[in-house]
Amino acid sequence: MCKTSCFLPRKLARDRRLWYDGDDLLANRVKNMQDIRLLALDMDGTVLDDDKNISPRTAAALQAAIDRGVLVVPATGRTAEGIPPQFLSLRGLRWALTSNGASVVELGSGRSLVHLPFTLEMALAVYDIVDRYESLLSVFIGGHGYTRDGGEVLEQYAPPNLWPYLRASRRAVRDMRGLMRQNPNAVEKFSILYKDVSTRDAARDAVLAQFPDIEVADSLGGNLELTAPGVDKGRGLLELARALGIDPAQVMACGDSGNDTAMLRAAGLGVAMANAQDEVKAAADYITLSNNEDGVAAAVERFVLDAL
Repeated sequence: MCKTSCFLPRKLARDRRLWYDGDDLLANRVKNMQDIRLLALDMDGTVLDDDKNISPRTAAALQAAIDRGVLVVPATGRTAEGIPPQFLSLRGLRWALTSNGASVVELGSGRSLVHLPFTLEMALAVYDIVDRYESLLSVFIGGHGYTRDGGEVLEQYAPPNLWPYLRASRRAVRDMRGLMRQNPNAVEKFSILYKDVSTRDAARDAVLAQFPDIEVADSLGGNLELTAPGVDKGRGLLELARALGIDPAQVMACGDSGNDTAMLRAAGLGVAMANAQDEVKAAADYITLSNNEDGVAAAVERFVLDAL
């Protein structure tokens, strides 16, 4: 843990970003930044602690940012209906980036601002590939998650801290291909859990062998997330910023997993959690404390609230 700062300074120049060795350089960097107008936040492993809760300090920091006019947006691999109620209880939320950037919707009305789904033909072909491997497979359509398996099956694949979320956010269907045909060009994401990494890797390689441009990501061990070619959280975030007239330089993003990497690169200020995967830390401008140590709150307090 950092003793005097919530950030772990690193020596690395990348694109238009620069890691700094000292706090004075960090302060100058923040002083010269444009004001943050949009704050995009991953949920699991970032805003949420390991028990899937939002700490009082984090909730207070996010509410203070909203009250000062900053757009706070959940940027998650989850569906819209899977966003935690604790997060939705914040006053003044309007937009949600979901399904790893394949969808941006207006909370409350459900109005779609960004929609970047698979074509029906590709969705059916991808499903046929991944269906050959034993897994807990979910398909995201229209803000909902669909699976063929019940609660007793999910316990074989998912860690216990995800059971409540999966039970609350999955709808059982018998005919997945039929569902996709009834909703043509609407599949936002495939979210798949495997019992072991070797099976996950075999399924991933089979998908990429037929569709090398498909977007592949993960958010935990044994997990595989598939979105249409060119669609990731970074793309969704830039589409949202463009629609709202916000310069990407005025966007801050926080994340921890592989599906957050593109988002941290797209944002003017990318912040990785201390618990983040190495590739995410390498893509970030700064590294804050872990999700169990109020890392999001520390970053928001420093880069948003102290700067306003």
